[in-house]
Amino acid sequence: MALFAYKGFARDGGKKSGQVEAPSEGGARELLKRQGVYPTSLMPVHKISNNQGMFARFFQTKVPLKDVLLFTQQLAVLLRSGVPLLQAIELLTEQFTGQLHTILISIKDGIQEGHSLAEGLKQYPAVFENIYVQLVRAGEASGNLEIILNRLVVYLKARDEMKKRISSALRNPLIQLGLIFIVTIFLLTSVVPQMAETFASGGVDLPVPTQILMAISNFMLNHYILLVLLVIGIVATFSYWSNTENGAHTIDRIKLRLPLVSTFAQLGAVAQFCSTLGMLIEGGVRLSDALDIVCNIVDNSVLKKALLEARDNIIKQGKIAQYLKKTKVFPPIAIYLIATGEESGNLDEMLLEVAKNYEDELSEKADNLSAALGPFVTVLLGLIVGFIVLAIALPMTQMSGALT
Repeated sequence: MALFAYKGFARDGGKKSGQVEAPSEGGARELLKRQGVYPTSLMPVHKISNNQGMFARFFQTKVPLKDVLLFTQQLAVLLRSGVPLLQAIELLTEQFTGQLHTILISIKDGIQEGHSLAEGLKQYPAVFENIYVQLVRAGEASGNLEIILNRLVVYLKARDEMKKRISSALRNPLIQLGLIFIVTIFLLTSVVPQMAETFASGGVDLPVPTQILMAISNFMLNHYILLVLLVIGIVATFSYWSNTENGAHTIDRIKLRLPLVSTFAQLGAVAQFCSTLGMLIEGGVRLSDALDIVCNIVDNSVLKKALLEARDNIIKQGKIAQYLKKTKVFPPIAIYLIATGEESGNLDEMLLEVAKNYEDELSEKADNLSAALGPFVTVLLGLIVGFIVLAIALPMTQMSGALT
């Protein structure tokens, strides 16, 4: 069965559009006619999605990770229960709606035509990433697909949990910084101008903090259009530059030099490298293919370049720990454990153990980051608001003293 999107007219002359499932285009037309619909256009849904322009893909609904996890879990359960792959996909197709429903129909049709599950998943890289496809391919080749799927669920959940913890650690400080910005703008554009009129009528000599504050306030009120345009220009220029190869490389290099950010970038790359490579080797993927996949999923371009250079040497000589050490990305303890895994023949297990250790360390540092940034932002808020209050209070004290 395939899914077709149609546009046409009903018997009463009204326009109709939607989707219909049928074994062929002819079958879809016949089914629509029985429903009283006369199609003017009929096209398989997977062809529509492949031919979409950039604008249409931008507004396309993304498949949530929870749906991908649920699909992976249920497919593993069905396969473990002895259900054939094609029948399992067909059963799961009815469990989902929206884009994932459409994707599963397309994958099911591909399996019926003799294609593998991995080949079907590969057609949708925005939903099933490269490591997912490669592990499924390895599972199909080894006959352990249900085991691979269960490990994929664990991997995806752990990675998603890590992202959520880091985002949660940064959320509250960012909210507080936003409040600082709003409060400062409000004081400078509403409170300070009113106080400036009072100070002018009082005829007192303004202290330096007050003069600075009033100068900033006047500049913002008199040039707010220029400031808005300047901010938009800076943001647009930075966005464009950061998406260029040189810009992205420069930003990634800066990340590795900043005291706090560098720790997260380095430990994150180590954990990601080790967990992914360990899973791929454990799943039966060749070392050269596994290294290609792993190096291409590292986010930081500087670290990626170092790992790509190490990959070439590892493929030639097969000595992983030796060349990973030369990248200066991996901590000494990680190199030692990986070397131990190579010597004992348990490289995959040792890589996964290293990944777990550094994922735990990242989680701990994310919690510490949240605890450390909170007081810092609070002090910053106090300094800014305190300076504004002081700049307003000093001349008012002088005016009250002059009146007495």
